[in-house]
Amino acid sequence: MIRARPRWRRTVSATASASIPATMADNVPATTARVAETCCGSHPDPAAAVPNGDQRTHSRMLRGTFPSMDRNDCANQGPRPPYRGRVSSSPAQRLGRLDLATPGARPDLLAPPVVRFLAGWTLAPQVRVAEIDPALADTAAFCERYDVALDASANCVVIAARRGETTRYAACVVLATTRADVNGVVRRHLDARKASFAPMDDAVAQTGMEYGGITPLGLPADWPILVDRAVVDAGVVVVGSGVRRSKLALPGEALAALPGAEVIDGLARPTA
Repeated sequence: MIRARPRWRRTVSATASASIPATMADNVPATTARVAETCCGSHPDPAAAVPNGDQRTHSRMLRGTFPSMDRNDCANQGPRPPYRGRVSSSPAQRLGRLDLATPGARPDLLAPPVVRFLAGWTLAPQVRVAEIDPALADTAAFCERYDVALDASANCVVIAARRGETTRYAACVVLATTRADVNGVVRRHLDARKASFAPMDDAVAQTGMEYGGITPLGLPADWPILVDRAVVDAGVVVVGSGVRRSKLALPGEALAALPGAEVIDGLARPTA
């Protein structure tokens, strides 16, 4: 008697998920997530089960594959913690056309304040660095050349907030598809009479980083870091590294955990 193969078993070829940041699995369609939920409801990674009709698409998109699994395997593993956007520990990773490495392997691609900060930050293992052409560091050119979506790229802008004779500095982290509401939300949140983008010379001098490469990692300890909610919800995002010749990739949730960070709804508005 010929037995039909169980419909709930899904198999894809098995070169392991170490080739990609785990949070890139957030980019798979909702149909994939639903299949994972119907399997056992405990998988933190929705790409662990892939519909047959989508396997080819997902293999190209994720640049990696996942091992086979069936319902019995799921039942034996017990409950798992919720997925929190962690990046794989493997240094062999890609994001778009970026070749990602651990910061410890390429400290030459980081500004000195970033190197010092990462040395003591508990979430540093979630960070990756990639070398780029410094002439393409500006957001639009970078995203086009390296195949990174604008809504997966975050900008860090330095704000000068003034009240009377006192000037305070802060940073805003917003997606490249948006623009910080400097004269509204930012000014009120910093309790300033006037707020504006800091002049280039001041931003460079205050941060110790290159203009066009300023990152929220490694900023002065007393600076507020205002993070738009959309950045936190974006999954893996690309930010500056402190220098123009590289970029960092890390989960948006990690940016919310930076010292001095505050997550603000509506910090930025969509660009026209």
